[in-house]
Amino acid sequence: MQAFWNQRYSEPAYAYGTAPNDFLAQELAQLPAGRLLLPAEGEGRNAVWAARQGWTVKALDYSEAGQRKALDLAQRAQVTIDYDVVDLSEVRLEQEQFDAIGLVFVHLPPAVRQHLHREVVQALRPGGHLIMEAFAPGQLGRRSGGPQDLALLYDENLLRADFQELECLQIETRLRHLDEGPFHQGEASVVQLRMRKRMAD
Repeated sequence: MQAFWNQRYSEPAYAYGTAPNDFLAQELAQLPAGRLLLPAEGEGRNAVWAARQGWTVKALDYSEAGQRKALDLAQRAQVTIDYDVVDLSEVRLEQEQFDAIGLVFVHLPPAVRQHLHREVVQALRPGGHLIMEAFAPGQLGRRSGGPQDLALLYDENLLRADFQELECLQIETRLRHLDEGPFHQGEASVVQLRMRKRMAD
């Protein structure tokens, strides 16, 4: 998969555009800027937008090509982002370090997904927010993006179970139109969620 993403991100065009995911941007705009973590951030569209809004951004991905394009995008936007090339199946996140974490179309095999989601819960500060958009099982057969493998698609019950320690503020499966670069185009079945880490007693 690392070779796949390096090849995709080696193209001159930005695979998913340079504008942020609109659901993530909408939700982050309602929060005070703080420390933001973006795993599987790819070419940096969300990281650079968030940095321009005053967030201190930590991005992760295992594509060196994605990192190069993200840092180039940040330089052109005259902002700074911290971007590490890591394997998400082995990543260990700092505990209670982030005010918000964004998971934008981060589709992983079940064991890797469970590992990352556990790390995400621990990495949020009390009161911190998780914002997520992913393709739902209804995406099978659609050509608007995402994996065509049921094991890599997420439904509400799966996400509620993965993040049961968090307070669910919103979770919804819906059809919506994607317009995110050449690889996310058209009507898509997605699940969107907002969750918050409970404050310590």
